[in-house]
Amino acid sequence: MTAALSPANPTVASTGADGVALRYMKTRAAILVRTGAPAPYAESRPLEIADVDLAPPGPGEVLIKMKAAGLCHSDLSVIDGNRPRPLPIVLGHEGAGIVEEIGSGVTDLVVGDHVVTAFVPSCGICQPCHSGRPALCEPGLVANTAGTLLGGARRLRRRELELNHHLGVSAFAEYATVSRNSLVKVDRSLGFAEAAVFGCAVITGTGAVINTADLPRERTVAVIGLGGVGLAALLGARLREATTLIAIDLSESKLAMARNLGATHTFNAADPECADKVRSLTKGGVEFAFEMAGVVKAMELAYRITRRGGTTVTAGLAHPQAMFSIPQVGIVAEERTIKGSYLGSCVPSRDIPRYIEWYQAGKLPVDKLLSETLLLDEINEGFDRLARGETLRQTLTL
Repeated sequence: MTAALSPANPTVASTGADGVALRYMKTRAAILVRTGAPAPYAESRPLEIADVDLAPPGPGEVLIKMKAAGLCHSDLSVIDGNRPRPLPIVLGHEGAGIVEEIGSGVTDLVVGDHVVTAFVPSCGICQPCHSGRPALCEPGLVANTAGTLLGGARRLRRRELELNHHLGVSAFAEYATVSRNSLVKVDRSLGFAEAAVFGCAVITGTGAVINTADLPRERTVAVIGLGGVGLAALLGARLREATTLIAIDLSESKLAMARNLGATHTFNAADPECADKVRSLTKGGVEFAFEMAGVVKAMELAYRITRRGGTTVTAGLAHPQAMFSIPQVGIVAEERTIKGSYLGSCVPSRDIPRYIEWYQAGKLPVDKLLSETLLLDEINEGFDRLARGETLRQTLTL
């Protein structure tokens, strides 16, 4: 029996925009109706937990029973207004769950399969997809910007008002209808909390190291910004046997965590001599610096501590109006490289399974990134902790 017909999830008959009769099911979800609400969010309650109507999967779509979803800074940046998205919207983009129902045309998944979400759907047809860069999928960008699924549909509504999807996923809900192109099948033996973190933190952080930088073995590396993504980058650098692995953050507790995960040296970014100390330690700077905070000052620091001939990679999403300025002559005279990394330059169907294999082999201990587990009703309090920098990867259990 599928979730859409379960007595615990009553259905409502209605007609879709195309005139086709649909049977909507009820599911609880976290809806963002306004941005810029003041902290603490436990009081302002920017995310409203409510019953919404969820349409069944259309062609090329899948209904998922969400089991776990991670709270990420990308979600927080929508809540605080730094990353504008169409409203109202059901948030959440890092999730894992079980296939409950399959739409027509989906032939490679069956009910009961375990899946991880990918926050950029890949059409497989456009030029970036054909060239092995699905993070830059052009129809995926259009859909994510508009708040729809890859095919252009919205499957969520509340009181007859359509709700937008967050990055094609909307994981902060008990159930989600998503494009097949937003899913990766994973090993059923993997815990759901661990599985979820591969959908964003790991592919973004570890992917920036493995794919974007193609980090050679035994190099000098610095990671600036030690949230879940930054620490995943640090684990990737450790996997590539970085000889000097420097971690930089404003939080002493996160610096301690980085040391536990293999950092050879740590520095507090608040130290005015931080850059000079790193350059002294590494005799001119690191060969690879990874900026994972999404803050201009962090990017400036990353560039300053990169040596001549070195590479600076940024995977942090800054405010759209934030500007990073450097002397142009230095890029030329020092043969410097600056790279952006989105989705860790990953091919999710290829990289998520192999990163999971590394985790299961003990080579990529991403379970150490997980902190608190929360119920859906505790989500606003969870984002308070994230905004204060008090936590790593909190996980909703759904």
